[in-house]
Amino acid sequence: MQVRLLEENEKILATEIAVIAFHKRVEDLEKVKNDWGAGVRQHWGAFDDDGTLMAHMLDNQFLSWLDGTLVRNGGIGAVSTLPEYRTEGAVREIFRKLIPAAYADGEVISTLYPFSHAFYRKFGYETVCWKNVYTFSPAVLRGYVFGGKVWQWKTGDPVSEWTGLYNAFASSFNLAVSRDDARMGEHLKGEYYKDRKFGYMLREDGRPVAYLIFQDIRHDPQAIMEVQDLAWDGPAGFRAILGFLSRFSADYGTIRLFLPGNIELLSLIRSPLAYDIEKTTDQAYMIRVINAVKVLETIRKPEECSFVIRISDELIPENNGTWKVTAGGVSPTGEEPDLCVSEKALGQLVCGAVSLAEAEYREDTVVRKNRETLEKVFIRKPILVEDHF
Repeated sequence: MQVRLLEENEKILATEIAVIAFHKRVEDLEKVKNDWGAGVRQHWGAFDDDGTLMAHMLDNQFLSWLDGTLVRNGGIGAVSTLPEYRTEGAVREIFRKLIPAAYADGEVISTLYPFSHAFYRKFGYETVCWKNVYTFSPAVLRGYVFGGKVWQWKTGDPVSEWTGLYNAFASSFNLAVSRDDARMGEHLKGEYYKDRKFGYMLREDGRPVAYLIFQDIRHDPQAIMEVQDLAWDGPAGFRAILGFLSRFSADYGTIRLFLPGNIELLSLIRSPLAYDIEKTTDQAYMIRVINAVKVLETIRKPEECSFVIRISDELIPENNGTWKVTAGGVSPTGEEPDLCVSEKALGQLVCGAVSLAEAEYREDTVVRKNRETLEKVFIRKPILVEDHF
């Protein structure tokens, strides 16, 4: 078996694998290949001894926020194997080449949307509960009012205002992807009269305070409004979204609203119908630390911080070792560790998916000493993911 980056003329073969593996129906394979080539991404493939492409995956390249700093994030997608080659370990072999290569290429973290947590844990990824989804009738929001101006986005309208509002909002959340106008445009793309997709910018005193993008899902006898993307500027912007959504009681029987995990709607809502709100937590996201030193340098730490951490990583030898971490930097050390973790536990800790106390319930997290300092560093943090790849 040979694993390598695909040549340009081989991407059409990867398209065919994706069509088969993901049960897609397409009219133009070449167009799908060109669409794949539009972003910044690497195509990896596994070939059998006869040179047939058996399996494929993408490593998308973008920047994500980590404690207020943008870091290089590889987003794994399109993981697929032809049925006749499954159980032969092709995807496993791609990961074993891709992950060390990502380290050499300068990635700091890697993330993905899993079909199975257990499968991707084999390669060092771990679960992130990244949003809560609230399902309710618009009547729940009766009493919330938005009195500002509303502007509906339509194809061809400028997107820079949307991009600016999103990035200001997203910079406060770990794992949120930084957007340029092109990426923002992909979120807005769609015709309201054909795709039933709508984008609205909310303004107060001429200033943008929030936006939301939603899809109209028709389930007779009542439609469902599914919010797909949103951002707001402070508490007033959040309340503006609730007030705007309250206007749709005649249009929809159900609203599906997602919020970051640190915004607990059930604790904030003031409505006599609050008990009618249903909440689910989405755990369909995973993180892997690619460069442990850069991650530890990046995360927010108290000024007088000093601790020693021992990391075990099966696939990236450079991450294996014991490191002294201070507010001024990270360096290898021979000191006894205060904290011992696997690469999986480290991923959850640095992004704030779990606190130190929660991580200790894992078998691969051991606190030996210096607990007071560690508890100040490894805390729960707000997480938001709105970009798919």
